Amino acid sequence: MRLILQELGATFATPDQLARVLVRLVAAACVGAIIGLQRQHAHKPAGLRTHMLVSLGSAVFVLAPLELHVPIGEVGRVIQGVAAGIGFIGAGAILKRNDESDVQGLTTAAGIWLTAGVGVAIGLGAIGVALLAMLLTWFILSVIGHFERRMNRS
Repeated sequence: MRLILQELGATFATPDQLARVLVRLVAAACVGAIIGLQRQHAHKPAGLRTHMLVSLGSAVFVLAPLELHVPIGEVGRVIQGVAAGIGFIGAGAILKRNDESDVQGLTTAAGIWLTAGVGVAIGLGAIGVALLAMLLTWFILSVIGHFERRMNRS
């Protein structure tokens, strides 16, 4: 039992470390939730839970090596892997119809990709950058999307 407790606490030498990790993981989930709620409200296939998981997962991929004091160059390679890997999820959201110009899901794929980027930023500790990116994302998806639909109807 002692060994199990040691392993569980090995990452967190101090309460401050635990608090920092907790804040970043909760922030990643919350920021992903805000983007996901917008997509859910727009009745898109990738909604609340998907965006929360993408953001949280991206933060974990970055935060774990940082907490284990992996050299920053190696963390950069982890980030490259996250960016490339999330592309596969986004690619699965893109559908090409019979008409050459009828492609659907590009905005969903881009949103998933951006949500991963926000998670990476939070994992690195750039919560302010992530919040600004989330606000701009919400603006683009909601406000610009509304104007785009109005223009297409005209």
